[in-house]
Amino acid sequence: MWLDFLIVVAGLLLLLGGGDVVVRGAASLARRLGVSPLAVGLTVVAFGTSAPELAVNVTAAMSGNMHMSFGNIFGSNMANIGLITAAAALVKPLEIKSVVVAREVPMMLLVTAMAAVLGLDASLSGRPSSFDRGDGLALLLLFMVFIYYTVNDVLEQRRAHRNGPMMAEAAEDANVPPERGIVLSVALVLVGLGALVLGARVTVAGAVDLAVALGVSEDLIGLTLVAVGTSLPELAASVVATLRGHTDLAIGNVVGSNIFNLGLILGSTATIREIPVPPRGADDIAVVALLSIGLWVASSRFGGGRIVRAEAVVLLLLYVGYITLRSILV
Repeated sequence: MWLDFLIVVAGLLLLLGGGDVVVRGAASLARRLGVSPLAVGLTVVAFGTSAPELAVNVTAAMSGNMHMSFGNIFGSNMANIGLITAAAALVKPLEIKSVVVAREVPMMLLVTAMAAVLGLDASLSGRPSSFDRGDGLALLLLFMVFIYYTVNDVLEQRRAHRNGPMMAEAAEDANVPPERGIVLSVALVLVGLGALVLGARVTVAGAVDLAVALGVSEDLIGLTLVAVGTSLPELAASVVATLRGHTDLAIGNVVGSNIFNLGLILGSTATIREIPVPPRGADDIAVVALLSIGLWVASSRFGGGRIVRAEAVVLLLLYVGYITLRSILV
């Protein structure tokens, strides 16, 4: 058991180091390409920090072991909002840019709503609830719409950057040495993402072994230990980004990761093999939707356009409270 604990600690250290390198490289890359750190957070960082979930779920689908897939995806989205956003906002209130409120958070709500409808077969049609190949293709199509608009934004920012110094503020925010070139920036992002993925795998492996040694139910591992473990890259990247003042990168990472998890990862996994919804899966989907709505309310004009520490505490309590209740009722 002590060896498993040391493995978890080693994985966490890899995650923290990888998170720092990813943020440095992403901020530098944003400056060199003339795009906002938010755009990088929604794409490069979000995809990289979602890589552990993708690896876990595709591997499970290929091997026919789907017990943890559902819990990993929806548990990760819960953790992204209730744990990671809350942790980042407790470090420093998160300023939410208008583009996030206008499009990115609503897109996250739309993907969440679609996943909820597709996963409630028992309530809507009377047959056992699951995500089949058709559901997966529908989620992938919606994800491609998100990618299209995000990439289009990046291209527009590039054109504007060539025509004037509109990204001067982003360059100042990046706070990177002027001699750091684009190749080095990309290398930093790749190295950091590699450390995040490796750290996540080590942490999850150690945590699962530790849970088994402690007698924790395997049905709960997917929703809690594996979900939180594969979300640790987002936690590391978002907290480090907040500490360095890149709050837009931090919130972009969370929102982008949730869209990636439901659109790309759930969609891809469901096209490979059908994912059954567990008996209490409807509750899990409902909590993800509730947390997503809470993030939208906090980030909108009703919430002042920023996530403050009091709102972070509410999100954290909702998450911890549900996970505790779910652990008791499982």
